[in-house]
Amino acid sequence: MAPTPAGNRRTRIHVVSDVHGNARDLARAGDGADALVCLGDLVLFLDYADHSRGIFPDLFGVENADRIVALRTARRYEEAREFGARLWAGVGEDRAAVIEQAVRKQYAELFAAFPTPTYATYGNVDMPPLWREYAGPGTAVLDGERVEIGGWVFGFVGGGLRTPMRTPYEISDEEYAAKIEAVGEVDVLCTHIPPEVPELVYDTVARRFERGSRALLDAIRRTRPRYSLFGHVHQPLVRRMRIGATECVNVGHFAGTGRPWALEW
Repeated sequence: MAPTPAGNRRTRIHVVSDVHGNARDLARAGDGADALVCLGDLVLFLDYADHSRGIFPDLFGVENADRIVALRTARRYEEAREFGARLWAGVGEDRAAVIEQAVRKQYAELFAAFPTPTYATYGNVDMPPLWREYAGPGTAVLDGERVEIGGWVFGFVGGGLRTPMRTPYEISDEEYAAKIEAVGEVDVLCTHIPPEVPELVYDTVARRFERGSRALLDAIRRTRPRYSLFGHVHQPLVRRMRIGATECVNVGHFAGTGRPWALEW
């Protein structure tokens, strides 16, 4: 990674989101940049493109992964929960402990791959209580907080809003809006989920609208940051669009491409 910017030299930031277990490419994501920004979803629980990858198939096999993906894609969420509950009943151990052990294994590898400096916030499938345990001194974990990079102010808001999927870090609309408010006016607004705009929240492969944030959309219109950066929607209908003065960019899905998005000024 390049040295810290000084004087009038241009600053280059690489941004990733939805890493989902791709430690190999993550280790190179900061090459040539002054800093790496990560917008969450480090954990790979189940890969919807390759059902053999992730915590779920490791525990229950690919055939069961195929089944639960089919149910979720068909929006048969209650059947998917019942099916998952039957599988977990056969584990014979505490479900939370089994998941945490698997997540810890992934986090140990992924956080070791982060370059210095890295600025990161949580995704909806992450487990925030574990992050500070694995984040080294070169990784700043930020949620509802601001930091200056190369003379620009970056604001970070992690997590997702509540959905039928019930992923680990889903919070209420009110709690999410409070974090957006705490960040205030910034040059670059970094979130895991997108603003609530149909073109930005629709996933063309999953064939469904993911949850975006109305509070984020309102903040973009009100505070007019230079950029709004986010991930979460892996195959969006639109990857980039302007909302007033703000350039909105989906910087995921890093797990599939292995390439960071670059911002230079």
